[in-house]
Amino acid sequence: MPDLSKYQHPRFARMYERMSVEADRSTAELRRRLLAGLSGRVVEVGAGNGLNFPHYPATVTEVVAVEPDDLLRAAAERAAATAPVRVVVVPGHADALPYDEDSFDAVVMSLVLCSVPDQRVTLVEARRVLRPGGELRFFEHVRSPGPVRGILQDLITPLWRLLAGGCRPNRETARAISAGGLVIEEQERFIHQPLAGSPKLTHILGSARNVA
Repeated sequence: MPDLSKYQHPRFARMYERMSVEADRSTAELRRRLLAGLSGRVVEVGAGNGLNFPHYPATVTEVVAVEPDDLLRAAAERAAATAPVRVVVVPGHADALPYDEDSFDAVVMSLVLCSVPDQRVTLVEARRVLRPGGELRFFEHVRSPGPVRGILQDLITPLWRLLAGGCRPNRETARAISAGGLVIEEQERFIHQPLAGSPKLTHILGSARNVA
């Protein structure tokens, strides 16, 4: 098992598990759209507590769910037991996926690229395990294109990152995906408020292709 000690955020993990279940009332449809049409073998990077699992279509033959946090991974294992497709939950982190090149038909990243240490490294690794022609599906909150909101996100990022398990709300994730060698084919940008009283953040939902 890899050394995942630096990825443990137990206080945040417990809070996230509680809040994400409540937020799923407004987010479940977005998760369904994220995964619609997928087929074959899929790796979900940063699977969290497994809230995507119920939404995988029957055309998916296997989901390998990689999660570094011990508490969230245990929750994902419980969720995998009732998933409509085969889900295997494994310990690991986004920057060193324990799989060969071209191992998967699709890579799924859902609310994870905000918190990885280095988006470039993560996306290069995702592309490595993705077969030529395969898809990256992404659902992420990102820096607002509005100047005022964007600056506010920049200002609050140091504290936000400290309290939220390394999450940075001001990342230019679409730009990072393109810089990682993947071609964005679809992208929807919208404001989403997962919980009443939570910040309204710009999100992106879409797909990118490995055209190498």
